[in-house]
Formats: sequence, structure tokens, C-alpha cells
Amino acid sequence: MNKYSITEFVKNTEQEDKGEGFFELETPRLLEVNLDGLVWAKAGSMVAYNGKIKFEREGILEHGIGAMFKKALTGEGAALMKANGQGKLYLADSGKKIIILYLQNEAIYVNGNDLLAFEPSINHNIKLMRKVAGMMAGGLFNVRCEGTGMIAITVHYEPLTLRVTPGKPIITDPNATVAWSGNLQPEFQTDVSLKTFIGRGSGESIQMRFEGDGFVIVQPYEEVYMQEKS
Repeated sequence: MNKYSITEFVKNTEQEDKGEGFFELETPRLLEVNLDGLVWAKAGSMVAYNGKIKFEREGILEHGIGAMFKKALTGEGAALMKANGQGKLYLADSGKKIIILYLQNEAIYVNGNDLLAFEPSINHNIKLMRKVAGMMAGGLFNVRCEGTGMIAITVHYEPLTLRVTPGKPIITDPNATVAWSGNLQPEFQTDVSLKTFIGRGSGESIQMRFEGDGFVIVQPYEEVYMQEKS
């Protein structure tokens, strides 16, 4: 058989059940959800499904008045949808690599733009970083995921996890920061000297500083979802 035939292509790329459970990486950039009930997912991330699945955008009052005001401040970046039913659901986000994490009564903060999906057993809460909101157009927000269950996050290319230990803080570029452990509370700092550089300077003059005991996940890509105010 010709290696370029349609039959060979279908054989090499067709869906395959791996028996991995609720979340399954069909490819490194495509998440399969074996749905029998409910899953939360990033709005607009559905690329295909089979079975009987109903999609519903997260209600503006679903998590109370406080959450409504946070959503108004953070815009559409943290928009979520519920998928409810039985079948196979396929999710992706701009071709980014997908990482599945199983939380065991743990908490993790995920950049609002990098949270792809999570089980209903996971509690989620949008956190607006108020200190940076005055410095950046649109501010910066993240989602705190806590409990027991699986979450799926997305990264550009290969992620790097940096350990934060007492007395040895980690400083990151906000546009390259994907997630961090739930016990860390980053502070924002500015480096005026970086503003003197042409091109990349304005974005890197604001940095996230992590102190304590935990970890930070970064990606080798600056996802520019926030710009410095002029």
C-alpha cells in the first residue's frame, strides 16, 4: 500500500481508545473527554464530538454577584462553558500543547487563558490581580482550581517547572507564566531599566515575583494577552 494513500492516512490519524479514563490525550494538542455527565471547558474549545452532548455558556450569576463583577472586570478571557451528556468530546485551543493534572485535594492557580477543562468536582474561582490592573490594560487574572479531580491546561511548546524555595524567589514574565502552586501569592514588580530596551522592553518591565515554597510553570513563549498602559 502506498504510504501516501488516503487509507494509510486514515489509519495513521484515526481516533483510538486508549482506556485512560475521563480525560485522554488523543494527540499532544487534542483532548478527548469521555463524557458521562458534566465537564467544564473553555468557551469555544470544542472541535468535535459524538453522542448526545448539550453545551451551555456559564451563567453570569452562576457563582454569585462577586463572580459576576470579576467577570465584568476580566472580560471574555475566562469565559467557560458546560458540556453535559454522554459521548466523546474533543477540545483544543489554538494548537497549544495540553497537560493533564490530577489534583488530590490540592490547589493550583492557572492563567485564565490557559485553563482548557476540568471535572465538576474541582472548585474554581476567578482571581483578578488588582495590583497589576492599574498598570496594565485589562489587568491580569487567573483561576484557582481546588479539590480532587482532573484539570487540563495548555502551553505553547514545552513547559518548564521552576521550584520556589524559601529565600530563593523566582521572577517571571507574566506573559510566559502558565500556572503556580496554590499556596503561592505572586507580587508584581517593575524594572525601569528594562524600559530602555527597544522592542521587548515594555512587556518585560513588569514581572511576577514568587516567594515561599512551591512551583511555577512557564512556557518558552510570550502570550501577549496584556499590554502595558501608555
